[in-house]
Order: sequence, then structure tokens, then C-alpha cells
Amino acid sequence: MRAALFDRYGPPEVLYEGKVPIPAIGDDELLVRVRAVSVNGGELIVRSGGLPSWLMRGPFPRRTGLDFVGEVAAAGPATSGHAVGDRVWGLLSEKPDASGQALRSLAEYVVVRPDQIAAAPRSLSPVEAVTLPVGGLTALLALRREAGLRPGESVLVRGAAGGVGSAVVQVAKTLGAGPVTGLAGAGALDFVSGLGADRAVDYRRTGPDGLGTFDVVIDTVGTDLSDFRRLLAPGGRMVTVRFDTDRTIRSLGTIAASAIHGDRRIRFFRGAPDPALLAELARMVDRGALRPVLDATYPLADAAGAHRRLEEGGVLGKVVIDVEGT
Repeated sequence: MRAALFDRYGPPEVLYEGKVPIPAIGDDELLVRVRAVSVNGGELIVRSGGLPSWLMRGPFPRRTGLDFVGEVAAAGPATSGHAVGDRVWGLLSEKPDASGQALRSLAEYVVVRPDQIAAAPRSLSPVEAVTLPVGGLTALLALRREAGLRPGESVLVRGAAGGVGSAVVQVAKTLGAGPVTGLAGAGALDFVSGLGADRAVDYRRTGPDGLGTFDVVIDTVGTDLSDFRRLLAPGGRMVTVRFDTDRTIRSLGTIAASAIHGDRRIRFFRGAPDPALLAELARMVDRGALRPVLDATYPLADAAGAHRRLEEGGVLGKVVIDVEGT
């Protein structure tokens, strides 16, 4: 099968289309024919070699891709709930296998467990649907579980035009937040307002000191965390889904040190596959409460172009790879 591979860490150009065997499934696993995959910021960091060396283990060639939309192609005898031909979406676990690598999704087929997938939205194409699993799942977990968002509470979304931030704005409004303020570049302010934000602010013109206070801050950028924690109202909660990899120790130190502030500490988490939440997201999509935001589409053969587009910045929503596209 075709898959995106890289033989060394470096710029987007290290990615190429190669051939690997179609993976075999175990009794409790499913084989999914992948139709579309999105590009996520963490994948750029791994491909470039931007993580500490002790995290970059595993042999080359390496692969990329975290989420996927496709159809079940084969099902092990111990699985239930999904039949061959069902359209599904999901996320792969980041837990490494015996070789030191985690399974990746940017290929024609991927092996998954039933607890990593759910039925995909009926109202979207695969390319549209794959814009939502990572951002939507992260938004639900950050707002509901980590922040404990209550109806009527004010929310600040940092990085509101990106793949995760654009989902956070929409999910916050769906959960009854208000008002919701989105931080983005000047060229994306109308876009962020169109997602439902009550206020869209150019982060280059207005610094943290000019934003006011908020009950909940959701940070998808990862820098200057202490400055944004200071915007919390009494009893406020801040959640970050990213930290500054250029200053890893400092960022992690800031998050750890914030624990002295009790409820106003900075919470950091990494999303994990959750079929119940993926099913909830699909229902939100099909009733019109959550819409896909597609910035650009690339074929598998130009995975490098997709990574390059995300690295350029100014992306509105998600960059997607159409695995069957040419």
C-alpha cells in the first residue's frame, strides 16, 4: 500500500510516498481503508526533529498521521459494533509499539481497535469530516472535562483560527459559553467571528493586558502561558493543549509552577481516542452545531506540500490530505 514516509528528520521535503505492506489485523482489531487524513501541529514537530532526543526513538523510515476517515475493510472475529463497509472516523493512540514507533494513519490502510473509532458524520464527505476529530475531541475534553465549563461563563480562545481553536470556538458556543473571545491574526478576524465568536481580537495589536478577564482560557499556542493565566477571573481555569517546544523545560516548568495557584493553575493534557466523544461529535455535526473548516487539500503524493502549508502559518482551519486524490 502507499504511505507517507521519511528517512530523516528535517523540512517538509523529507516526506515522500513509499510502499509498505498492508498491515495484518489481530482478532480484536479492524482494518480501515483510509480516505482522508488531516495534518496536525505535533506531526510537524516530530518530522522536523523538534522534540528532545530522548523522545525521538524508533527506526527509520518513520510515518506520520494521527486522525483518519475511511471505511472498515476487514474485522477481526473478536470485534463488534462495526461491520465491513461502515464509514468511520477516529484517532490513533500515540503509545509506541514494540519497535518504538506509534502507528500512523497517512497510508491507504490502518489497523485500529474498536475503542479508537466511531461512526463518521453522515452529512460530510471524508475530506470535510477529517477536519474535526482532533480539534473537536480536544475542544470537548478541554472545555468540559478539564475546565468544567458552565453555561454563561466567558471564554478566551487563543489561536482561534487554527484547526483546534476553530473547533474550540464552535464547541464553546454549543456548550452555552458566553461571551467567547477569539484571538487570531488581523486577516482571520472575520473568519473567527463567522465561527460564532462574540468578539474577535487581533493578537498583534492587543496584548494580554488589554483583553480583560475570563472564566476560562483555552490556549492552543503554548507560549507566554503565565501572561495569559493572569487573565483568569477568581475561580477561573486555564487549559493549554500545547507548550513551546523551543523552550520545553521552561514551558513545563511554568505549567508545574502554576499548581501553587490551586484552581487557577494551568492544566495541560493530551487528547486520546474516545469513541463516545467521537460519536457525540458526529451527532453535533449532523445537527449543524459543528461545521468543518477546510483550509487546503493535498494528495498523498504531496504530503510535503501539506506540511509546508501548515508551517507557513495563516491557516484557517485544517489542512487535509485526500489519500485517494491525485
